[in-house]
Amino acid sequence: MATVSDLLTAKAGRPVLSIEQSETVLSATQRMNEHSIGALLVMEGGRLIGIFTERDVLRRVVAAQRNPAETLVRDVMTTNMACASPDMSIDDARSIFKTHRIRHLPVVGADGELAGMISIGDLNAHLANDREVTLHFLNEYLHGRT
Repeated sequence: MATVSDLLTAKAGRPVLSIEQSETVLSATQRMNEHSIGALLVMEGGRLIGIFTERDVLRRVVAAQRNPAETLVRDVMTTNMACASPDMSIDDARSIFKTHRIRHLPVVGADGELAGMISIGDLNAHLANDREVTLHFLNEYLHGRT
């Protein structure tokens, strides 16, 4: 059975981007736009302390009419976040995405060390690829190798 670690392996070479809690929302959103991503992990001393997402911007900055150039990430980030472990099954990760209605999931090892981050897009791409492979093998079985 596929694990979260398999998703991280497929993303090898793509760094997990982070931000410090003392940076402004404007700086964070500029970094997110520059890299075409929807979330940044918030780190302090090499330790994961939160996540800052597009949803945080909409709900806690725009809707509250806060100035992004003056608002600090620490004041609007999500701190009570769900996390996955590298050895977690993809089905369990999918359940976390669905239950918590989130699109980004930090991955933390047993030692508390950050292993990476997966998105619902990463999960969907993996599932779609698995289905394509299955369909290919079924087609070969039914119609012979082509």
